[in-house]
Amino acid sequence: MSTSARASRQSFLGHRSEEILAGARTAIIGLCGGGSHVAQQLAHIGVGNFVILDNDVTEESNLNRMVGSRPEHAKRRALKTEVIREMILGINPAANVVSKSTKWEENHELLRDCTVVFGCVDSFLARDQLERYCRRYGLPYIDIGMDVSAVPNGYSISGQIVVSIPGKPCMRCMGFLSDALVSAEVQRYGAAGARPQVIWPNGVLASTAGGNRNSSFILNTTAISLLWADQGSSMLPTDENASISVTRR
Repeated sequence: MSTSARASRQSFLGHRSEEILAGARTAIIGLCGGGSHVAQQLAHIGVGNFVILDNDVTEESNLNRMVGSRPEHAKRRALKTEVIREMILGINPAANVVSKSTKWEENHELLRDCTVVFGCVDSFLARDQLERYCRRYGLPYIDIGMDVSAVPNGYSISGQIVVSIPGKPCMRCMGFLSDALVSAEVQRYGAAGARPQVIWPNGVLASTAGGNRNSSFILNTTAISLLWADQGSSMLPTDENASISVTRR
């Protein structure tokens, strides 16, 4: 298959990369900070099929970090799925977008035939539940998130990209999740303000997942992970842990 002009600058991904990306089906759970960046970049690299789920509406407080959102969306409280669907199709009009403005559990069956699932959710508990589901059905799961915490001299911005592959270590195995962390999260969440978020760490996390050899099968969020799903485990990272942590203090 010849490479189109649109994909010519990413042809190094392989001679079938454009075809594979166009045929991939990617789920994104959570569409505000991290999820909106993921959706934007996947649309740019040519992913052809999306399943997007979020049960929330766009509010003014989202405008500081939600890619694709505009003041008019907040004014009429547009569904986040509507905003992100519009953005994806604006970038790639040929994309197929299935959007559900519900909790993912209410339409969980949509995930089962996805190439990869992105979790861009707010809590350790939500991550735990989503990863367990993906493992049950053999789905590659990529978790992206950030947090802002109060520290003695101001604040700390931290974030993570965790790749959970069937047959490889889970987030609990890696030490990212535990019952103690879930409990502690309830006590400290929002210490720097109500659900603190800013746009640049989300952009860093979504854009530079391929910058660490531990997740070398991801390039600009998922290009290589989608190729892995087509080609098999030869594209998996050699390290046991497939996680990245980005911290700014």
